[in-house]
Amino acid sequence: MALETYREMRDFTATPEPKGRKARKTGHAFVIQKHAARRLHYDFRLEMDGVLKSWAVTRGPSLDPAEKRLAVHVEDHPLEYGDFEGTIPKGEYGAGDVILWDRGTWQPEGDAAKGYAKGHLEFTLQGQKLQGRWHLVRMQGKPGEKRENWLLIKGDDEFARTGPDILKERPRSVASGRDIAELSGKVETRGKKVAMPDFVKPMLATLGRAAPSGPRWLHEIKFDGYRLQARIVDGKPRLLTRSGLDWTGKFGKPILAALEDLPLREAILDAELVVEGDSGASDFPALQADLSAGREDRFRLYVFDLLYLNGRDLRGLPLVERKKILAPLIPEGDGLIRLSQHFEDDGALVLRHACRLSLEGIVSKLRDSTYRSGRGRGWVKSKCSARQEFVIAGFTPSSAAPKAIGSLVMGVYEEGKLRHVGRVGTGFSRKMAGELYQRLQALGASESPFADKLTADAARQVIFVRPELVAEVEFRAWTADGNLRHASFRGLREDKKPQEIMRETPAKPAPEQRRTVRLTHPDRIYWPDAGVTKAGLADYYAEIWPRIAPFVTGRPLALLRCPEGIKGQTFFQKHVWKGIGRQVAPVVDPKHKSEAALISVNDLDGLIALVQAAALEIHPWGATVTDWERPDVMVMDLDPGEGVDWSAVTQAAEEVRQRLEAAGLAAFLKTSGGKGLHVVSPLSPKADWREAKAFAKAMAEAMASDTPDRYVATIAKSKRRGRILIDYLRNQRGATAVAPYSTRARPGAPVSTPLHWDELGPGIGPAHFTVSNLRDRLEMQKRDPWDGFRGAAIPLPARP
Repeated sequence: MALETYREMRDFTATPEPKGRKARKTGHAFVIQKHAARRLHYDFRLEMDGVLKSWAVTRGPSLDPAEKRLAVHVEDHPLEYGDFEGTIPKGEYGAGDVILWDRGTWQPEGDAAKGYAKGHLEFTLQGQKLQGRWHLVRMQGKPGEKRENWLLIKGDDEFARTGPDILKERPRSVASGRDIAELSGKVETRGKKVAMPDFVKPMLATLGRAAPSGPRWLHEIKFDGYRLQARIVDGKPRLLTRSGLDWTGKFGKPILAALEDLPLREAILDAELVVEGDSGASDFPALQADLSAGREDRFRLYVFDLLYLNGRDLRGLPLVERKKILAPLIPEGDGLIRLSQHFEDDGALVLRHACRLSLEGIVSKLRDSTYRSGRGRGWVKSKCSARQEFVIAGFTPSSAAPKAIGSLVMGVYEEGKLRHVGRVGTGFSRKMAGELYQRLQALGASESPFADKLTADAARQVIFVRPELVAEVEFRAWTADGNLRHASFRGLREDKKPQEIMRETPAKPAPEQRRTVRLTHPDRIYWPDAGVTKAGLADYYAEIWPRIAPFVTGRPLALLRCPEGIKGQTFFQKHVWKGIGRQVAPVVDPKHKSEAALISVNDLDGLIALVQAAALEIHPWGATVTDWERPDVMVMDLDPGEGVDWSAVTQAAEEVRQRLEAAGLAAFLKTSGGKGLHVVSPLSPKADWREAKAFAKAMAEAMASDTPDRYVATIAKSKRRGRILIDYLRNQRGATAVAPYSTRARPGAPVSTPLHWDELGPGIGPAHFTVSNLRDRLEMQKRDPWDGFRGAAIPLPARP
């Protein structure tokens, strides 16, 4: 058919439909328009020969291969019609409302022209709703029948299904998000027709002890940012906090421009504004740092609910209905405005994956829950670690820096009275410690704001302030007397009012290793960007002591010491020095008895003494002090040169594993916390250092010889660009490698972390795990990645 037929049937001075023309170039677009004419039907159109070949599918497409839907062949339409959405006036051909129900691309199986002429088109759709294989089959016409009837049939593939009906499941436009009834405004639509409310108090989640499971629940990622209500009126957006403050100008123009680009005239969106770190997880301290620096390029707004749309209050609809309406309104991809996806798997499984990826936790929501302001049981939050907001009621000055805080004194409201819950002394950067000092100085109070008198110990050195600021704090647990344990500052919450802050459901106290070493200047900041202090590092080692102990006790140690933190002077030290803590165990190298004793530790107190001495990295020998000459571990260090992709490093680790296992050795994997990976084999201490080094060198040189464009076995940097150094020199007497679970003196406070082999991939980089997120990972692990490490030891084979 030519476009003349299409044009003859329409008066383009009356209808908004495009006149259009035949295109010179042909493509592979398809579109399905939901058309409420005299009778509701779906117009199925395929781009062929510069026009849209068109069929009217009376009952619409079905995903069930057994359903054969009648498709009446109609006149060709111009390609411009693929963008048409609107109302065809009464009296005109096809009068009624039209929305773009689906669109995308199609790919014919074989020659499309021959298939069309023959009467059997087989093709694949790649649309927003329809996908997979489909058939259009021409039926044998009856004598005298003028119309040409075809059948639209779904192919039997992975996209086929028997129910539910996708037409009812996803009735809305992929362009505007509107349904037919909303387009015309003549038919009652979902949602109550009311004027847009000035402000909707947010629906809040209740803290749960375990993630709920079952088909009634949907699960979303819990974001670590600012909860915002995006209000769009006449296409212009405003951003309100959860308490109704207008923060429209706080996050810059790009986010507002992206909201204006949405196909929305009037709407209220429930969303969270975040900044994502290198791992992809939302990071509240990074968000605050960007706000402080006036940086706007990393803001992202995740939308998870729709409360109002074009004159309709949607809060009374079930959650799944609101989500269906919302989904087509938010563009796909990695733009500034993103749809918060949900998961329908088991809640505990979703939570484990969230924690494994260093996320804050999940929010589980009842599928059929309506939107009710305030806290209720329809939404349940499950966290990877304990975290909530607290009221700042005082501070102690820093003992390490002038005009800076050393710790914050925290409280919560109970029955209208402020109750003391302890202190937080880590987590703020040096800059934040100074800024907090300035703000809190201006809020000084002459007496304690707490309802109860503090003990002498709790009140020691405290400068009380008016309780006007709220801080978000991460902590490990509550003590038996109701105080915070191992608390770390995450940032100020200026979007929340102090009077709203109450204690959330207490978690069970976490086990803690006892330590007796007294830290001087515990608030000294070792990692300024991550806000990790000396006390914070000591807390970290106390909690993971059972994991790190087998790799650092009873061995000679080399330390990277950073007395002023990672920004100051750093130096390696392997010998004891005057003033080293008495908890450290000096050991004499039997080959060098005249030299100063080497450093060793036997217990947690010894390790904390190293923290006191500003040891930010711990590098043990591959042998113990009971058998100096025979190593019990071999380390293959994969160190990428400039220009090497992470995928190449992971492939190198797999190759090392294969070569070690081919030689009969077990292979265990860990991140370096720096740039690369370590593959480690436990050994029965039979071979000496010379044999261990020869074995490792032979393996490294074999890899470099087999694939010289990828690997080198020489230290020379001039030969390492674009290649990976297989560093075998860790396996010689006196050489060391960073210990599993040791921190690294690098930005972010990364940790050298054992991995399961199935975790090897693009999702976990060399510095993915840090002091801040590693403990959450350990809590969620069902099995230690290095479980059975020592039991897998065998004597070193003769050759790799």
